[in-house]
Amino acid sequence: MSRELYFGVIGAGFMGKAHALALHSVAAVFGLETRPVVDMIATSSDDSAARAAKRLGFARHTGDWRELVRDPAIDVVTVCAPLPHREMVLEAIAHGKHVLCEKPLATNTGEAAAMQVAAEQAGVVCMVGFNYPKTPASQFARQLIDEGALGEIVSFRCAHVEDFLADPDLPMDWRMRRAEAGEAGALGDLGSHCIGMAHWLLGPIREVMAETRIVHAHRPAPDSGERVAVENDDQAELLVRFKSDVSGSLYVSRVGTGHKMGLSYEVTGTEGTIVFDQERLSEIQFYSRRDDARTQGFRRIPMGPSHPDYGDFCPAPGHGTGYNDTVTVEVRDLIAAITGEQPKLWPTFADAVYVHRVVDAALASVRDGRWTVVG
Repeated sequence: MSRELYFGVIGAGFMGKAHALALHSVAAVFGLETRPVVDMIATSSDDSAARAAKRLGFARHTGDWRELVRDPAIDVVTVCAPLPHREMVLEAIAHGKHVLCEKPLATNTGEAAAMQVAAEQAGVVCMVGFNYPKTPASQFARQLIDEGALGEIVSFRCAHVEDFLADPDLPMDWRMRRAEAGEAGALGDLGSHCIGMAHWLLGPIREVMAETRIVHAHRPAPDSGERVAVENDDQAELLVRFKSDVSGSLYVSRVGTGHKMGLSYEVTGTEGTIVFDQERLSEIQFYSRRDDARTQGFRRIPMGPSHPDYGDFCPAPGHGTGYNDTVTVEVRDLIAAITGEQPKLWPTFADAVYVHRVVDAALASVRDGRWTVVG
């Protein structure tokens, strides 16, 4: 029997639009019986909300996010606004709403843990927006790891490098201020994706050794143009040890000249290796030591209908999926968790708290100059 879930989205920027597109398409892509209703959008003013509703296909709009989370018709709240998220999320949970919140969940671990506790006590489904593991390629990579195609895993490397702040004359914004983004800059913003991917593929990280750097120490203030101090890191490097004793490294940068969506990873085992690059998100490179020695080498595997979730988007192999499709998969998983069709949801608020704790350990390692156990 079909049913409807009424969605309200806070924010109409990059991620607000991505979630609107996912809500419009998810039922058709996956043939869902439960259909999302693209009901209300909230932005910073009534005028901008009205424009966003018209552009993105929402039935209603408001210039006050509190009106959205308190509306009795709304079943699910998607938080796509910039940090801080705490007040929006806790208010939504207090009104019995299921929540999908974009990452990072909070500006610090205490806030994230409070959201997790509130969600568990309210009995609502809450998910955080680590969408990159939702690509067919990364889902397939995990299948290969779980099936033993790589043998015993011995190392993991991940990088998330972008150049959106490479220009030193770009003005200060919320990402570079501790009060809004937190103590961790690129480490929290981009590093959370690396940590989330590591967790998804290989399980929890046990301890870290880290260093961070502010590359462009001063930037123009947006109002006066006077150069002011950047308050968190532009890049970070982490050595990690997983609970499984696998060792690895993570590197993140928001000033990595030439890189646009440089999330990549390499998983090496005793029998094979997987290499993935998000800028080529519809393929993996796979090497197997078990292949005939005459043809042994890395081979490119383009995604197709035989790989997870690909066939729902396209019946032909090699045509590829895109970034917005990962959000559609994410929304599918959320709906399945709400309806009880998917008892094991990833990533939950508990998974987001884990990511925050790894970031905390990295910051402590920077301060103390030593390996630090994840709390």
